[in-house]
Amino acid sequence: MSTAQSNVGEMLAATVPMARTLRLEFLETTAERAVVRLPDQAEYHNHIGGPHAGAMFTLAESASGAIVLAAFGDQLSRAVPLAVRAEIGYKKLAMGEVTATATLGRPVADVVAELDRGERPEFPVAIEIRRADGAVTGEMTVLWTLRPHA
Repeated sequence: MSTAQSNVGEMLAATVPMARTLRLEFLETTAERAVVRLPDQAEYHNHIGGPHAGAMFTLAESASGAIVLAAFGDQLSRAVPLAVRAEIGYKKLAMGEVTATATLGRPVADVVAELDRGERPEFPVAIEIRRADGAVTGEMTVLWTLRPHA
């Protein structure tokens, strides 16, 4: 893990209590992709013994936040990243550990260009949640914005 990846994971764990509570593991964090794992933890299971839907939502949202920080961390002095809305679909039964992989839906340069023009850019982040066997158990899209500081 690079220092930048470690720093993003540490920053999220320090500022987002749920990421720390769920003991999320930040495996990869770049401007192109973020991979975050939710270990199998009985205290966060649902009624059928797999990860609770709320834990999987938090996992996916945290992966989206990690890629946003990796892609736009250099813009934090002039804008705050905010999630605008999120939509999740649960596709298959999730059991054991699950991993979320987030990808940015727009080029970083295009988003920054809008910010440079004084606009409030919006951009999607797509996330896939997978079981250890590789099966996709969920898909999420989070729409983010960079709100310029007043």
